[in-house]
Amino acid sequence: MRYRSFLLAAASLTAFAATAHAQTVAPADDNTNVEEIVVTGTRTAGRSRLDTLAPVDVVTAKTLQQRGSTELATALAATVPSINFPRPSNTDGTDSVRPAVLRGQGPDQTLVLVNGTRRHATALVNLNGSVGRGSAAVDLNAIPSVALDRIEVLRDGAAAQYGSDAIAGVVNLRLREADHGGGVTVTTGKYITSFDGLQTGQKQKRRDGLTKTVSGWQGLKLGSDGFLTLSAEYVDRNFTNRSDTDTRVTPQRVTSRFGDPAVEQVSFYANAGKPIGETWEAYGWYGYQQRDAEASATYRLPTDAAQNIPSVYPNGYLPLITTNTEDVTAAVGLRGELAGWKLDTNLVYGKNDLDFGVKNTINPSYGAGSPTSFKAGGLTYDQVVFGLDASQEFEVGLAGPLNVAFGIEARRETYKINAGEVASYARGTVSPTLNFGSRGFTGFTPSNAVDVDRDAVGVYLDLEGKLTEKLTGSAAVRYEDYSDFGTNTSWKLSGRYDFTDAFAIRGAASTGFRAPSLQQQYFTSTSILYLNQTVGGVTTAVPFETGTYPSLSPVGTALGGKPLEPEKSKNFSIGAVYHKGAFELTVDAYQIDVDNRIVLTETLTGTATAAAGTNARVIFDLLAPYGASAARYFTNGVDTKTKGVDVVARYRIVDEQAGTFDLTAAANVNDFNVLRTPTTTVLPTPVTLFARQATLRFEKGTPRSKVSLQGDWSKDQWGATLRTTFYGNVLSPGTAADGSGDWYTGNQGIVDLEGRYRFGEHATVSVGADNLFDQYPAQVPPNLNTSGGNPWSSFSPFGFNGRYLYARLAISW
Repeated sequence: MRYRSFLLAAASLTAFAATAHAQTVAPADDNTNVEEIVVTGTRTAGRSRLDTLAPVDVVTAKTLQQRGSTELATALAATVPSINFPRPSNTDGTDSVRPAVLRGQGPDQTLVLVNGTRRHATALVNLNGSVGRGSAAVDLNAIPSVALDRIEVLRDGAAAQYGSDAIAGVVNLRLREADHGGGVTVTTGKYITSFDGLQTGQKQKRRDGLTKTVSGWQGLKLGSDGFLTLSAEYVDRNFTNRSDTDTRVTPQRVTSRFGDPAVEQVSFYANAGKPIGETWEAYGWYGYQQRDAEASATYRLPTDAAQNIPSVYPNGYLPLITTNTEDVTAAVGLRGELAGWKLDTNLVYGKNDLDFGVKNTINPSYGAGSPTSFKAGGLTYDQVVFGLDASQEFEVGLAGPLNVAFGIEARRETYKINAGEVASYARGTVSPTLNFGSRGFTGFTPSNAVDVDRDAVGVYLDLEGKLTEKLTGSAAVRYEDYSDFGTNTSWKLSGRYDFTDAFAIRGAASTGFRAPSLQQQYFTSTSILYLNQTVGGVTTAVPFETGTYPSLSPVGTALGGKPLEPEKSKNFSIGAVYHKGAFELTVDAYQIDVDNRIVLTETLTGTATAAAGTNARVIFDLLAPYGASAARYFTNGVDTKTKGVDVVARYRIVDEQAGTFDLTAAANVNDFNVLRTPTTTVLPTPVTLFARQATLRFEKGTPRSKVSLQGDWSKDQWGATLRTTFYGNVLSPGTAADGSGDWYTGNQGIVDLEGRYRFGEHATVSVGADNLFDQYPAQVPPNLNTSGGNPWSSFSPFGFNGRYLYARLAISW
């Protein structure tokens, strides 16, 4: 199957190229995407995508729509090879709020902007076995693609230009601006797939994941010269299940649910602009999304005496975790000219609120009278950002004007944890031997509740100009002051030399940083264990906590926790740009060094019965005064080095008989290495706080290579898109020190195909298939998947759902 996808892609591109003998090369207009003006990575007006000093990808709204998935992050990952967006399962809230990564870095090491302003992060901390463990990133899927005009992806370190988080690069989401026109799109699709079940050797056929999406937008005039663009989207997606047969039960059947969660989602965006006088414009936007998702935990056997009450669940039970997310953003701004300066000032608010629940479950310690659904508490993160930017061009004797830009950004962030209902975490009175708390997801306890905030202020200076007729240079410096950890200064130098109108080289060197998030500093989630303690010959069960603690909590400090410091980075890049007519080629090599990366430690567990002087006994003695017996916390101390190359080539062919072909070949090769990990300083025998499994997830949890070949064809009313994406091998590391629990997803080629027909000028019908040939990653070996519940790796870069067939009707006016 892998070779079939390669041959189909190769044959298609060969056929496209064969028409070149009759071609007429199109001029560099909007359709070729050669002269697209960008605003990300430069503060000089009018710079095109291929004239930038650092690589910038431009992804249009049209490109995002030419595939089956309506998720923004999924479509973006399919278009930009250096972005990966895996689909984890059985990872609690991460099933619903999935992280994306750029150039193999952490999800929180890419800065996300909306119309050039900082976007708020999600309140969720990724804690379980998935890409981005320990991070709290921006939820790209909280913004519907129908609200966007384009996305600009800056593939270069940019902390000196934009501030914290821009270590890997910047994703700038540009909202749609229109005062007329509109459209509505209806998309429906379903997975029609099969795979070989390793548990019984039988073919497993699945027909699930029915998804219905209705989206639309409308441009309205705001007075005689302003605009108001309204966008809305509704998504109803059923869950998918790729679990195998459970051979532990009789009769043998599928008992688990491993796949995408069920989602019902409503989104609304309004974007407006209104001139005030001759040189000023007021602008603003508002966005809202409500997402209700339902994922699953692991199946509980009917014979599990500690977790099941047979009179309640005689056949066992599968806990379902609900994540209800409310995401809000609002902005107002004013831009114009004053005394020759271009000014832009804005105030932006963003909030992400998650409420967790569990149903189809039980608190076993409550016995048969236990509730079967629970409110488990929630998380809230919000931020307010004030920005002021100014720029002006000056003639200083160079080959061109020197653009001088400076500005200030002030930010206030707040983070809260709310406790769940008592029954979601408490111990009942039925039996001390039964587990307690809601199974599948234990609620946040009152001791976990926090309400914290911080302030940050940053100022920057950015210079860019033509030093000679062929050499362009830029320099930026930024100083930031945080109320919780102190200050940071970052800088960046960039240059570009144009040998000819067609060929140039470019490069940059910069430092960067990422401030520890409030989520990493204060997230707390614990459960209670009852351990037998004997005092004066009397043995009683004493409650002890175990879980995730802040590094500066009494528990974290006892284990060596210290104040979190910012991550520091050094970025180096060099590349070449060639474009002539309808052909363009960019090649960019990069190196990213990150020091003191913030990670979640291994769980350190104490035992009261361990021998004196052992690590287990010392841990217990350190934590016992605080009512805890096991803990993990966030810490600095991981150093990494990443080397890679991005290659993007585009060519456009116009043939009078065959039609128009837009061909793209893009690739990313990324080599990630962990150079240093932290160790304990408080135990008799030092142990690493970031062990083998965590290290390998960093190094090999994303594909080392990713190649995309795409051809878009159009002629008269007809159109088609053929895309093949090749993913390199990904390791899913196990816990065994000898590697016996490891397995690889395998090298895979995924083919997507879509055909379109336009009726008249306003209606287009499309049908297609994502993963046309029904490819899957390599399965988890049966000895590592004894329940059949987890047959695939959550690290698979293209997921594990199989073939998706869809149809779409788009009407525009």
